[in-house]
Amino acid sequence: MIDQITVFLENAEGRLAALCRTLSDANVNMSALTIADTTDYGVVRIICDAPEKAKEALTEANFRAVVTKVSAIQVPNRPGGLSDLLGVLDDLDLNIEYGYCFSVNGDTAVDVLKIRGEAEVAEATAALEAAGFKLLTLADLS
Repeated sequence: MIDQITVFLENAEGRLAALCRTLSDANVNMSALTIADTTDYGVVRIICDAPEKAKEALTEANFRAVVTKVSAIQVPNRPGGLSDLLGVLDDLDLNIEYGYCFSVNGDTAVDVLKIRGEAEVAEATAALEAAGFKLLTLADLS
């Protein structure tokens, strides 16, 4: 499990730039950023090297930020890599709230999943490790 920063961001000009500037000023390095938006606001999810420091800096700058536990799984960066991962989870009948992927290098990608429930996370972790997938830590991503 890793800590992800989730920020509820007003859908207004300059807000994303201000968020990124806040993290830059706090010397926080982002590995991944994804945005899901609606008409009025966006949900920004960030993987970074210092989640608590990021949350503190964002909160001080009047952003609404929380730290969320997510699973980060290393997958081969090839056609079918994500499909293989999701195939393992499909049989477990888990509630995956959301997910996103990013490439680390030519051979490796990372799939980030928010799985609801501690027991479900433990079950997913065991199944993924048994299938040969590596669950990553923050140190693996920094």
